[in-house]
Amino acid sequence: MSNKIIDVVAGALMRPDGSFMLGSRPEGKPYAGYWEFPGGKVEPGEGHFQALRREFAEEMGIEVTSATPWLTKIHHYEHASVYLRFFRIWRWMGEPQPHEGQAFAWQTPGQLTVAPMLPANGPILKSLELPDAYAITCAHEMGVEAQLAALAEKRWGLVQVREPQMSRDELADFVARAAAIVHGYDGRLVVNADPAWCADWPVDGVHLNGARLHGLRARPDFSWVGASLHNRDDLAKAGELGLDYALLGHVAATASHPGETPLGWDGFAACLAGEVPVPVYALGGLSLGDLDAARKQGAHGVALMRGAWR
Repeated sequence: MSNKIIDVVAGALMRPDGSFMLGSRPEGKPYAGYWEFPGGKVEPGEGHFQALRREFAEEMGIEVTSATPWLTKIHHYEHASVYLRFFRIWRWMGEPQPHEGQAFAWQTPGQLTVAPMLPANGPILKSLELPDAYAITCAHEMGVEAQLAALAEKRWGLVQVREPQMSRDELADFVARAAAIVHGYDGRLVVNADPAWCADWPVDGVHLNGARLHGLRARPDFSWVGASLHNRDDLAKAGELGLDYALLGHVAATASHPGETPLGWDGFAACLAGEVPVPVYALGGLSLGDLDAARKQGAHGVALMRGAWR
């Protein structure tokens, strides 16, 4: 294998309904016929967004007008190692046309209809199943019955049960009731607790606090695993374990962290300035109105606790 590292940008065209576009690799290129997120090499002296705009203009004749940074991946092929910087593209001008003899296909997250997928792009598909907003329970403040009622009313697509004051038996009962509600509208439920507790619970995954994150050598055996982060070392550990997402904060002042200095958007962006191996939600004192700001700083979306239930 070559030691050469190629700097590449790739982009997912995103529709408001969450669907995204894939393109096939044309004849004459390595992995011809495989499907991928369109993009290409960054030219010398070229910025990453500039490269993204050029590649999409050349490949499909559209003008990218709004895109946000998202994930980075390093993939080793036989001929080279590729450093991929993924963007999500929210707005563009024109209709995609196959300028290089490729095919295009709009896809729904979790329901891929084309194959085979280029190996470097495959792991990105699961990330697109994550919603823009992530809700965290607050039964310790609202009360159990009020929290369960709010779960039924708000219908968040991804919910973390975080109730550290509950005993194991109390938590098991609450999780069972919450899961029945969330799964009833096809949402996902993860639990912030010892993974060993949750093995037989009706949950989709677990969420790791900082101590559990750094105490593990391997990813817990659940479909979805996330973690709470506070710095770049935490982010690197989440990538090492192959987690599915992370929460990074706190961005703004919160009642949960009185007297602690928040990261602010500058601090949040600094944590995501290098490699971003997993989708990251911005957390702490935020609302859905902060979604665009979070995306511009490289976040996948926003995570809400008290703000999810108001």
